Amino acid sequence: MEPVQTSRPRIEPGVIWSGPRRAIRDKDIAAEASHLQLEKPVQARLHLQRRAPANRRHHVLRAAVRLAVLIMVDMLSFGVMRELVRAVREHALLGAGVAERIQMAFPTGSLNGWQYAAALFVGLLVVGAYGPGDQRRSPRRLFFACALATALPLWSTLFTRGVEPVLLQYAATVVFVWLGLVAERLTINRVVAWVRPPEKDAVEALFVGRGADCIAAASTPAFASGMDYRAIGFVDVQAPPAPGALGQLSDFSLLLAASGAQAVVICGFLTDAQFQEIVDTALAGGCQVLSVPRSVEIAGVHPTTVWRRGQPLVELSTPIVKAPALLLKRALDLSVGTIGLALLSPVLATLALLVKLDSHGPVFFASERWGQGGRRIRIWKFRTMVNGAAGLLETDPTLRAAYTRDVKLRSDPRITRVGQWLRRWSMDELPQLFNVLRGEMSLVGPRPKLVGEEARYGAHFPVVLAVPPGMTGLWQVSGRNNLSYEERIALDVDYVRRCSLSLDTRILCQTLPVVVAGRGAH
Repeated sequence: MEPVQTSRPRIEPGVIWSGPRRAIRDKDIAAEASHLQLEKPVQARLHLQRRAPANRRHHVLRAAVRLAVLIMVDMLSFGVMRELVRAVREHALLGAGVAERIQMAFPTGSLNGWQYAAALFVGLLVVGAYGPGDQRRSPRRLFFACALATALPLWSTLFTRGVEPVLLQYAATVVFVWLGLVAERLTINRVVAWVRPPEKDAVEALFVGRGADCIAAASTPAFASGMDYRAIGFVDVQAPPAPGALGQLSDFSLLLAASGAQAVVICGFLTDAQFQEIVDTALAGGCQVLSVPRSVEIAGVHPTTVWRRGQPLVELSTPIVKAPALLLKRALDLSVGTIGLALLSPVLATLALLVKLDSHGPVFFASERWGQGGRRIRIWKFRTMVNGAAGLLETDPTLRAAYTRDVKLRSDPRITRVGQWLRRWSMDELPQLFNVLRGEMSLVGPRPKLVGEEARYGAHFPVVLAVPPGMTGLWQVSGRNNLSYEERIALDVDYVRRCSLSLDTRILCQTLPVVVAGRGAH
């Protein structure tokens, strides 16, 4: 192999790669590579292959320890729940009335020790709750596991006890065990981290791809936390390599051998030949190979894996909000909107009077916006600016430039005294409850976009219009005006992709504390 050229960008001693978040330094890869740079390619590959058994043992042992700890904690959690039910049922710790109800839901013999524990293990195994990554924390998987585990030992009692008692016992057991497992899975990582910080067991990862793609991938939550993987550098597939790169693809086997990395992360698009070379070299060294395709970052695209005649294909489609989710949103809007309007009617009348007395002009302000599916709607707000505020914006170049950048002004001189108070507490938005009842808006969703904003959203704009605009939304509870325009776009798209009744409920519950605290209000 040719020696590494000294003209290549070199890293400073003591620092392997200064990524966007922090500098990472565990080993002086450059110094180690200097000892190997005169080796032939075959010798570098042999060096990797000699290290492969140790890498494979590390990955297997790490997975086995995690699985054993998870199974042990699951069984311990079940034992605690079983003893809790027994204590309440038999010793009436919460009173005779509660004990009687618990006896009806959990009669003697339910949650039977080894039988239910074995069924629970089978259920968790079948639904993949012992799988890698986030699968083990999925509430949906845990629920199906509990439903299956409870059904396995209970079905035979249908013939002796009847349908209704068994259904009651079934529902109570599923919900109780499920809540216990969800709580356990959400806390187990914190407990383990307290006993042994996860950074100590993080797998060292070497990134391969274009420099910009590698830096972007290392900034994602999967790698930036340093919990599961620790980035130690990147190899650039372009020539010349980007500043900060350990080298280029022709030196990959050498750099991988010198780094001691246990995982290789492929970033962005590579040619077939490049991809084959990286995978072959990494697997020869017993490394875990991960891929971060650029396709997941394409604006408005949601990738899913589908199988066609035994071949996996990645289907790219725009996020689609299912009809049931929209129907549930509408039901929530009608019920909460009607109750809210009835309760707040005296407040609305008082605010209207204050606006009228504070400054000359109408009480309400109507603005044309984009609605769901590209319809034009008019939303209503209490007027918070002086009359003729639009003309003042046009005559002041500084204000116009600031508004063009963020579509908001942090210190807007056009706001009235009452308007400033209304905006701080978001009370100027209350008249939009009428828009909600008319079906033009929702309680929760992306804020209605001004006509003209579509150019700023680009390919994301049709995605955002897939749901009704909302009085509050994800970016309103994530920072409000403290967020940049680009951050607000990203949160709007994220909301559409995850749209559900549970997400709407969570945002509504977070909205009041955010408004009362005045966080992000200007």
